Amino acid sequence: MATVLSTAIDVCFNPQNSDTKKHGLFLKPSSLRQSRTRKLNISCNSLKQPKTLEEEEPITKTPSLSEQLKPLSATTLRQEQTHVLSKPKSVWVNPTRPKRSVLSLQRQKRSSYSYNPQIKDLRAFAMKLNSSDFTDKSEFLSVLDEIPHPPNRDNSLLVLNCLRQWQKTHMFFGWVKSKNLFPMETIFYNVAMKSLRFGKQFQLIEEMALEMVKDGVELDNITYSTIITCAKRCNLYDKAIEWFERMYKTGLMPDEVTYSAILDVYSKSGKVEEVLSLYERAVATGWKPDAIAFSVLGKMFGEAGDYDGIRYVLQEMKSMDVKPNVVVYNTLLEAMGRAGKPGLARSLFNEMLESGLTPNEKTLTALVKIYGKARWAKDALQLWEEMKAKKWPMDFILYNTLLNMCADIGLEEEAERLFDDMKESGQCKPDSFSYTAMLNIYGSGGKAEKAMKLFEEMLEAGVQVNVMGCTCLVQCLGKAKRIDDLVYVFDLSIQRGVKPDDRLCGCLLSVMALCESSEDAEKVMACLERANEKLVTFVKLIVDDKTEFETVKEEFKIVINETQVEARRPFCNCLIDICRGKKRHERAHELLYLGTLFGLYPGLHNKTIKEWSLDVRSLSVGAAETALEEWMRTLANIVRRQEALPEVFLAQTGTGTHRFSQGLANSFASHLQQLAAPFRQSDKAGIFVATKEDLVLWLESKFPPLVASQA
Repeated sequence: MATVLSTAIDVCFNPQNSDTKKHGLFLKPSSLRQSRTRKLNISCNSLKQPKTLEEEEPITKTPSLSEQLKPLSATTLRQEQTHVLSKPKSVWVNPTRPKRSVLSLQRQKRSSYSYNPQIKDLRAFAMKLNSSDFTDKSEFLSVLDEIPHPPNRDNSLLVLNCLRQWQKTHMFFGWVKSKNLFPMETIFYNVAMKSLRFGKQFQLIEEMALEMVKDGVELDNITYSTIITCAKRCNLYDKAIEWFERMYKTGLMPDEVTYSAILDVYSKSGKVEEVLSLYERAVATGWKPDAIAFSVLGKMFGEAGDYDGIRYVLQEMKSMDVKPNVVVYNTLLEAMGRAGKPGLARSLFNEMLESGLTPNEKTLTALVKIYGKARWAKDALQLWEEMKAKKWPMDFILYNTLLNMCADIGLEEEAERLFDDMKESGQCKPDSFSYTAMLNIYGSGGKAEKAMKLFEEMLEAGVQVNVMGCTCLVQCLGKAKRIDDLVYVFDLSIQRGVKPDDRLCGCLLSVMALCESSEDAEKVMACLERANEKLVTFVKLIVDDKTEFETVKEEFKIVINETQVEARRPFCNCLIDICRGKKRHERAHELLYLGTLFGLYPGLHNKTIKEWSLDVRSLSVGAAETALEEWMRTLANIVRRQEALPEVFLAQTGTGTHRFSQGLANSFASHLQQLAAPFRQSDKAGIFVATKEDLVLWLESKFPPLVASQA
């Protein structure tokens, strides 16, 4: 009877260790040669005649079949493996310099997995540390002595990785290091640094890195990446660049995370050339940029308003077959808005929809801002209808952006429909900013009754009044001459916790200039005194005939220095208006001189060989009239001195499209008629023109005696 004998054959082979997530240049040849060995069990069956015990041959030690096949597995199979590898890209190498060391995919060496029955106890101990609230370091260190198992390498690393607060991580790391039970490896520093990065503790991270260098602990790619990204989060761009250059000198090749971070650092530092140089150098080494890197490039070019740079980013993404995600599209849309390209932004948005992506709230908000800035009311409203039809996500910011756009363009009916839509929606109820936008719309349109009704509705709904809403309502009521309602709104706003700012004070100043009766002016001044007592003191000073110019100059300097920069010119405009309303024209001229002296009116006068111009677009009505009179006085003196004059004189008031400059052109034209000045309305709105001959003749009659030889 025949028996079946089975012989086990062990064949060793090394399969290709590939990773599709990394570029081929980031794989060391050594990592391919030292890949993990697998075993195949091969069963060999043979038929033999059975032998009796007496006939059994003595066992001799002969090489097994697996040992005989071992050379085959080390040659043939390994050679076949090399054919499977993809051919790497050709990169020029300088033969005079050593080859740079490139990190492989597996940046941190991982130990083979082994089940540790102590994991449950150690994790429970780490949870106890996380949940406990320690008042000082000594209390925390005393609890560490209660660790359930000896703090060897694996146990210490597990607890360190489970800690959540950076303070506890830092103390535990120091405690483990003080025990000196095992040499501190790179992975311990990396875990501790990542925890410190969440707390934005760059100083501690840098101290640990320098300690690694001092103790001879190797800094790997993860270490450098953590240092650089933490410096970036702390806005320490110089430090981030310093450690990146240090990393590059050591021969380590940055990964995609580090490249994206350092590109963002260079971008925020305004180093456009360095960004492009680093980008090209990284691509040349085999790095394939991801969507985040392109988002950084797009943001950089967008902040600079560089449309050609934005096009370069789009072309690079197409050439590298990188599909933009929603974040990249949002960044590029914001960049298009800064570059002033609303048409291209709309095309980019349509391309995003065609790619199958769904816009989020940031996408729609960026597009609405672009349309509002370009005054594309039709496109903005079509976008709103499309949002509702397709049920795209909308939040408070998007709704309020739409309302602010309607306020800037003057779309009152559309804003009311949008506001009602917010009320009906269950998620985005109108908030303080929504009501402020509507108050701004009614205030700009002079709808005082609607504004007061909305204010009462706002109070009933329990919505907090903010200073901007109060300012819009005060301005609206002041223009409507409803001073009692103005005082009521101001008192109620102060009771609700509104703190007056310079913009509100400037609004009260402008209302004072509009008051026709002294009684109304006193009421407004009482409100202003509660907001800014020093400003009221200065108003009383400038309307007093006995006040000297030097005193006005010193007090004016104090008031302006204590005012925010954006409110200084409106303050000066309103003070000039108040002086003209009090028939203190000479004081108004003094204030205009002081405003020019302190740089509040740059660009008021412009001169070329062919024309001189007066630009009053940033002035109030009273300030513009004062500037015109002052200009005529200056020209009269020039004619008296027989100096050369251009052939054309211009006065620019603007078209009055801005809500704060409406009516300036009409008031300025009326003042020109009162003076009988030879300025005529140009073909362009808001521009008044006079010839040299007509103006000199008028100056001769207005300011005698003059020399007529310049006519």
